[in-house]
Amino acid sequence: MRKEDKNTVIEQITAITKEYSHFYLVDTTAMNAAATSALRRKCFEADIKLLVVKNTLLHKALESLEVDYSPLYGSLKGSTTVMFTNTGNSPAKLIKSVAKEGIPGLKAAYVEESFYVGADQLEALINIKSKNEVIADVIALLQSPAKNIISSLQSGGNTLHGVLKTLGER
Repeated sequence: MRKEDKNTVIEQITAITKEYSHFYLVDTTAMNAAATSALRRKCFEADIKLLVVKNTLLHKALESLEVDYSPLYGSLKGSTTVMFTNTGNSPAKLIKSVAKEGIPGLKAAYVEESFYVGADQLEALINIKSKNEVIADVIALLQSPAKNIISSLQSGGNTLHGVLKTLGER
C-alpha cells in the first residue's frame, strides 16, 4: 500500500471515529465467511458500523485524535475489527448473542468516555446504561415522590367526600 493510500485510510478512520461516540475492538479471526457475513448483516440492522482495519493504521488514526486512547494500544494485535456505534451497549449485546465459543471475541472498548480492556468486560458493557437511560431513571426517581403526594391527596379527598356524602344521606 502506498503512503498516500495509507494517509487516506487514516483520515477515513479518524473521521468515522469522530462521527461515533463509542467503539469496540473485536477479534474476528476465527470466523468463516458465512459467520462474518451474518455478523455484518446483524450490525447493519442494529445501526452499528463494522470496519476491518490494519492495526497500525488504526493506531495512527487514534493518535491523531484529541482523546488519549493509549489504554487500547495493547489490544491492537492480530486481526482487528472495529464496531462503531452511538449506543454504548448495543455491540456488547450483539457480540454476546452471536458469540460461539468466544468468537467473535472482545478485545477492548471505548464506551461512555471509559476504557474496557479484555473479554471479561463484556458483561459490564452489556449492563452499562446510555446517558439518556440514566437521565430517564433520574427523572423517574424525582417524579416518584410528587406522584405519591398527589395520589394521596386525591384519594384522601375522595374518601372524605364519600364519608360526608354518607353522613349527609343519614
